[in-house]
Amino acid sequence: MNSCFIILAGGESKRFNSKIPKPYHLYKNKPLLLHSIEKAKDYGKFSKIILVINKEHKSYIEKLKIKYIKIIIGGKTRAESAYRGLKSIKNYNIKNVMIHDAARPNFSLKLLDKLYKELKLNDCVIPAVQTPDSIKQKSLNIVTNLKRENIYLIQTPQAFNYKKLYELQNNKSAKVTDDSNLFVRAGKKIKIIKGEVNNNKITINSDIKINNLIKYGLGFDVHRLVPNKKLYLGGIKIASNLGTLGHSDGDPVLHAVTDAILGACNMGDIGEKFSDKNKKFKNIRSTILLKKIVDEVKKKGYLINNIDINIITQKPKIQKYKKQITNCIAKICKILPTQINIKGKTTEKLGVIGKEKAIACEVIASVIKYD
Repeated sequence: MNSCFIILAGGESKRFNSKIPKPYHLYKNKPLLLHSIEKAKDYGKFSKIILVINKEHKSYIEKLKIKYIKIIIGGKTRAESAYRGLKSIKNYNIKNVMIHDAARPNFSLKLLDKLYKELKLNDCVIPAVQTPDSIKQKSLNIVTNLKRENIYLIQTPQAFNYKKLYELQNNKSAKVTDDSNLFVRAGKKIKIIKGEVNNNKITINSDIKINNLIKYGLGFDVHRLVPNKKLYLGGIKIASNLGTLGHSDGDPVLHAVTDAILGACNMGDIGEKFSDKNKKFKNIRSTILLKKIVDEVKKKGYLINNIDINIITQKPKIQKYKKQITNCIAKICKILPTQINIKGKTTEKLGVIGKEKAIACEVIASVIKYD
């Protein structure tokens, strides 16, 4: 099915009260809008992903270096931004489209799947939750009780038949606060499905403050340098006459990073996870091992906060490889390059490292455990 996911992040964030616009404010250790982008990519059923941004926020979006999505400038109202997003895919033969507010980072892939399946029988599908509170309506001095069973709190993403929604996109006023309003006003059928309680909207700054625990871990690794072996540092192959001796690819940087993360999460050490007695780990790339650990710690509710790395070697000089190593580790750990710091150190030609017979690495990592 030819489908598109549109993320709206074009608002002015006036109520958020921060120098950093809300879509780019860190939430659970990454910019708010990246949560929606990554989930749309992870779902794997969207042929197009569109991000609609505020024209004043170009500098923020450029710093994130987002790949494989189309970025367009939004309008003065949410409705106008949604229209521009829909218009931008007019020539792509899109059958179905989902529109989502970047301010809702906590939706699940399961919800996406429910919406996707319901589109087979419906032109407009929206998630909603019912309030547990009593509801009253006040008009002037008259207070009326409302049946809470009939009250729905509407969420995004909302799913639509693309052509049917685009035909209704003639009202771009500030009063159109969500896209299903257009179907309501036109008297067309809407399918309401059960939303998710955790799919809350972040509106003001205090919404983004979460109870969390920061924990720290220490990692250290050293490998002997020998002829006729490849040299990998931080996941990057380094041109060298000598390489590291090890059961895997012998990458001391990734081994130390892995141990630091495991230590911070109270999850043992790399030797327990990937024994050098196990043949299936023989010559395996350390990038694969680190990715497995990152996935494990994520499942336990941990997010990597920052990584500080000392690479201790006489040769090669680390300065020229810093950016490559940083980008490689950031990609595996699913964090920003700015959350990683790398320092190249020598031993002033002292000891086995100074004599170019070994390379060592020490790492301190911090992780955040979310409630």
